[in-house]
Amino acid sequence: MSVGAAIAIAFVICLLLGVPIATAMGIAAVVAILIAGLPITFLVQVMFEALNSFPLIAIPLFILAGAIMERGGLSQRIVDIFMPLIGRSYGGLAIVTILACMFFAAISGSGPPTVAAIGSIMIPSMLRQGYTASFSGGVTASGGTLGILIPPSVPMIIYGVSSETSIPRLFAAGIVPGVAVGLMLTVTAYLLARRAGYRSADAAVDVIAFLRALRRGIWALLAPIIILGGIYTSVFTPTESAVVAVVYGLLVSLLVYREMTFAKLKETFIFSATISGSVLVIIATATVFGQILTLQNIPQDMAKWIASLSDDKHVILLIVCVLLIFIGMWMDTIAQIILLTPVLLPVVKTMGVDPVHFGILFVLCCEIGFLTPPLGVNLFVAMRLTGCSIESLSKSALPYVMVLVFAIIVMIFLPEITLWMPSLLYDR
Repeated sequence: MSVGAAIAIAFVICLLLGVPIATAMGIAAVVAILIAGLPITFLVQVMFEALNSFPLIAIPLFILAGAIMERGGLSQRIVDIFMPLIGRSYGGLAIVTILACMFFAAISGSGPPTVAAIGSIMIPSMLRQGYTASFSGGVTASGGTLGILIPPSVPMIIYGVSSETSIPRLFAAGIVPGVAVGLMLTVTAYLLARRAGYRSADAAVDVIAFLRALRRGIWALLAPIIILGGIYTSVFTPTESAVVAVVYGLLVSLLVYREMTFAKLKETFIFSATISGSVLVIIATATVFGQILTLQNIPQDMAKWIASLSDDKHVILLIVCVLLIFIGMWMDTIAQIILLTPVLLPVVKTMGVDPVHFGILFVLCCEIGFLTPPLGVNLFVAMRLTGCSIESLSKSALPYVMVLVFAIIVMIFLPEITLWMPSLLYDR
């Protein structure tokens, strides 16, 4: 049996048995190592080298920062700022949910934590105002996808490390698409709520209450400004900005809002360590898996096949994005980026596609994976918050998936949307 076939068979069997993706890749890698006659030390060496990277330190730190700010009252203050602006508009609470997700995304760097932080506040409010559980869960899960598009973004950091692309440029490239997609999701939520008749029962827009909430929540709004402003002005690196985010979150939570107790802090560190550990294990095993595939020339053969399909870079990008969306339905985002970046990036680069632009398209495709079963991580978080079935939440999220698909198509043909901000900040 060839090594490539052994990898495929072992990996598929593990997935069918319900083995976690990191363990499945590790088992498949061990099988391949034994068949290929490689020393078992190869596994340890590659895993060590995969994690021996300074930029990767930012991942557990951003996860910790997001958890601190969620439990320290910052996410609640962000929601409170938008609430007085609802009035009697259709879908007001749904719009607030997406806007709050946009702001919290600039802190957490990940999708599921954004859904959990904002959903735990907004879903009960929507249910009290007569929104259905499936609608509430769908809009929250969809807004949470912005957690990986609006910087700082954990998947962008991993893509930057895997592709040797500037992480600050990737962060800058995510700003305009992130805001644009957020506004598109907001309009979609409004139209769906208007058709369903979901309207706030509150009074008219209260400017005074908004200004009061803004004064109380100014420390929460300053978090993304300090984090991203420091990166774009080259005051600190993305990794250093993660340290700043943790320290800032602790100071505000403990000294300003005073909502962080010792019990909450202990819970925060345990939660962050658990999530960070699982992420880093996936990175290590996915790197070994990818190295073995490379030794067997599988990425090169796949790249040649994709390049043979067309000479038009737009057609190739469309094909690649369809492939990424399909794989994202079955594979974890981090594993997908580590395994497929070395395969797909050389193909699109030969056609003149900027690696930064491709990175944003990659992340957008991963966003759809958060909303599509059987993986659909955001849907499972929303399911726990609403008690709805995964089927009803998938149906509710479908219009937002269509919006993301539309955004991908637009950005394939208009790369300036992603490249304008990096050029403005760094090409001077």
